[in-house]
Amino acid sequence: MLPQAEEAWRQTHLGRLLGHASRRFDERVLSLMAHNIEVPLALSNLAARAQVGAAHVHITRHLALEGSRLTDLAARAGMTKQAMGDLVLQCEAWGLVVRERDPLDARARRVRFTDTGLAWLRAFRDAVREAEAEFRAEVGEDVATVVALGLEAYAGPAA
Repeated sequence: MLPQAEEAWRQTHLGRLLGHASRRFDERVLSLMAHNIEVPLALSNLAARAQVGAAHVHITRHLALEGSRLTDLAARAGMTKQAMGDLVLQCEAWGLVVRERDPLDARARRVRFTDTGLAWLRAFRDAVREAEAEFRAEVGEDVATVVALGLEAYAGPAA
């Protein structure tokens, strides 16, 4: 059995800290979106009631502006096709996305943002910028720059 002093690493290792920071950042972004007057009221209410979560943000982050096939969208988000399909169905019901025929392959379907989805995307961009500015203000410009550079280097080219 490890002495209690040697168990502190379980709460403070880098992976745990990154996970906490990522969840805090996403929660702040969704909170800002819930209060953005550009977000349609129904979506704002969903965000305010925590019905929109980090999983839904995957679509916002990974859906190409020209649309994406479900398999490509799932791969970019690191999710299974089935899990992404469930998210897309929910986002369709909310009016964020629509599925339509792929112009390059009539057998395939593409997911693309609706006008409401594009308004959501703009609100997401604004919220991310504000959350980043808050982070910089909280930890200082120098630390924020080092953190950003370190995370870019660690994440590698796939990020």
